[in-house]
Amino acid sequence: MKLRVTYRLNAHSGGGTQQSWIYFQSPAVSYCFGGMGVIRPGENGTSGPGLLHPKKTEWSTERDWWYTQYRQLSHYLALLCFLLTMATLLQTFYLVQITLVFQSQSALQEVRLKDLTQKLNTLNHSYLLLFHKYPALNQYCPITNSSTNERECRPCPEGWESFGERCYLYTHDRLDWISSQYHCLSVGGNLAMVKSEEEQIFLWKRAKELSQGDSYWIGLRNGNPGGAWHWVDDSPVEKGFWDIFWDHEPEKGDTRELCARLSPGDSHRAGWYATMCKNSLKSICERTQGTLQ
Repeated sequence: MKLRVTYRLNAHSGGGTQQSWIYFQSPAVSYCFGGMGVIRPGENGTSGPGLLHPKKTEWSTERDWWYTQYRQLSHYLALLCFLLTMATLLQTFYLVQITLVFQSQSALQEVRLKDLTQKLNTLNHSYLLLFHKYPALNQYCPITNSSTNERECRPCPEGWESFGERCYLYTHDRLDWISSQYHCLSVGGNLAMVKSEEEQIFLWKRAKELSQGDSYWIGLRNGNPGGAWHWVDDSPVEKGFWDIFWDHEPEKGDTRELCARLSPGDSHRAGWYATMCKNSLKSICERTQGTLQ
């Protein structure tokens, strides 16, 4: 950059007053300082004092424009970097929070799973001890899956049929009446006692499905030869049953020891017959359904 300094001394034509001024000139700006102020260089009338703005070149104007654009772009880039930094920090904070929550929940779930597993093992152990201590439970809860020892509990033992609140077993062995009663006692029951018409219908229908002309002992007999009839629990026969269920009402005064058999015919009514107790027949055992207390 070159700077040229010129000193001039001028005199006014009227009074001979002299005035000095210095002229600075550079490629970008030109200034002229007079005795009374700054005057425009190169003008004809230099006698008047005054202050003039610098004269900029075309190159200086273009440079200032680019400088302004650069500063604006720098501001935008700085703002963008700030926003990206804040977004990254927020995302990192969010991910950290999610990770902490997930780890906390995983630890809690692991503790719960461990506690449940321990309770399950304790329950299985108690379950096995229960069947070991009470073998009769195997009748109500037989193993249905040998590979997993899975059991299925029912209100009636295996092989028995449920009706109402009682269980019934149709035997295949042919025994006399008293032997049939002992057999029912050995499996936890008695010979069947019919206490309602609904029960009679169930026993008759099931006997008809299973038998091939066979009859079944039920728990009814005369206490003494020629005496009153009663069930195995010593309860009397309900009123009205004599006319409904007997095929032939036993004759009073018969001195033989008689017991009742159920012979499934065309109707559930008239299905009882008085027979010598020493005859060998199949039987129907009865017991109360099992319940969990």
